Order: sequence, then structure tokens, then C-alpha cells
Amino acid sequence: MVSYAGAQSIICCIWPNLRFRSVAVWLASSRSQLLRPYNADWQRHAFASRTDGNKRQPGGIQSVSERRLGTESSKTRQALLEAAEQVMREEGYAAVTSRRIAERAGLKPQLVHYYFRTMDDLFLALLQGLADNYLIHFARALASDKPLRGLWEISSNPEAAALTTEFLALANHRKHIGAEIIRLNRRMRSMQTEVFKQVLQSAGFDLDEYPPEPLAVALESIARGMALEKSLGITRSYASMRALVERYLTAFEP
Repeated sequence: MVSYAGAQSIICCIWPNLRFRSVAVWLASSRSQLLRPYNADWQRHAFASRTDGNKRQPGGIQSVSERRLGTESSKTRQALLEAAEQVMREEGYAAVTSRRIAERAGLKPQLVHYYFRTMDDLFLALLQGLADNYLIHFARALASDKPLRGLWEISSNPEAAALTTEFLALANHRKHIGAEIIRLNRRMRSMQTEVFKQVLQSAGFDLDEYPPEPLAVALESIARGMALEKSLGITRSYASMRALVERYLTAFEP
């Protein structure tokens, strides 16, 4: 997983080479919405619901919201996030506990709560990491000669598809995580739609006959669904479906 600072650095290197300048200008306003630490409004709400304001607990014990945390740039914090990602992908979100994460990272369990006030905070940091990685790959796709094919490859990543499925399942039980997923999805969907619009217009397609947003949804959904099925060993119709998608991508990006 790429750190927040690392993601910023990579995006800045790619930026001058983006192919569609109009999309690049639009994306510049979007990246600050995606490439940032998770939703502060959620954070304030979550802490308020677990503590009595900012008061100290009896005996001078610090409340959850008062406790100092480790820095976000720490290698230890990054190692914990990478371990959490591995456990979540391989064993499911229910297996992601402080003890299990620490065991996978080779660290003490107490360090999990030194860097993350709650497990929900860890899940949200992990979710933001996925968004950071997506934006890096998105910018690379935009800088290529065939950005739609790049979007297809991004959504075809089986590890990312598996993590997305786990987060969607987790969101059924953690409403604030669901709200963050919705926020990120809206921004990503807008970005995907804008790329489709620019590509189709450049190729001379009628946008009424080939509406960008439904095509963006279809491309991502098909790619993710096929990646998940393939990871389970389900390959029936895989080759014919991929060939169909390739035919359309070739038509859109000759």
C-alpha cells in the first residue's frame, strides 16, 4: 500500500504527462477530495459517540479522543495497515483484530491502538489507502494512449476486487464506513465518467447513443465481477466476455 505522502509524490510526477488536458484540469479539483486522510466529520462524530466530550475519565485516565497517536508517516503504522489489508483480503473483515494484525506484522498488539484509536479508524485508513492507490493508477491510465483500457485493467485487479467486496460487507454493519464508501464512490464515478466522455467525443461517438456514465458503470462492474469469479475458479464465459469488452474498447480507442 502506498502512503498518503507517497501517493501525492507519484501523482505530481505523472501530472505533466496526462493525455487529456481538459480531464486533467477537472481531475486537479478532484484529487484533493480523494487523496486525503479520511473524513474528519466521521471522525468527530465517532469520537463524540464514544466519549463524554473531552472530559477525563475517573482516576485521571485519558478518554479515547484525548489519547496521543503515532504519526501517520510512521513505518510501523504502514506495516500495520499492510498487515490488516492482507488479513482482510485472505480471511475477511471479521478476522481483522488488533491481535491478528499485530501477529501478521510481527509487532505487539498494543501498537495497533497506539496508531489507531479504534478499529473503525483503522478500517477507514485502509479504505483511504485503497482510494489513494486507485487515484495513482487512474492518473497513469489517463496519461496513456488508451485510458479506457487502463480503467478496465484497474477494475480487473482481483485483490482490489476482493477488498472492495469485504468493505461492502463491512459497511452493512458500520454505517459511517458505508458513508465514506459512498463519498469515495461518487468522486471516482465522476472521474470515470469524465474520461469516457472525453474519449468518446474525441473518437466522434454520439453521447446520446453511447452515454458515458452507464458505460463507465458497466465497464467497472463487468471487470470487478469477472475478477471475483476468476479468483473463485469460475471461468465459464470468461474468454468470450473479455473478447466482447476488448471489441468495444478497440472501437472506442482505435
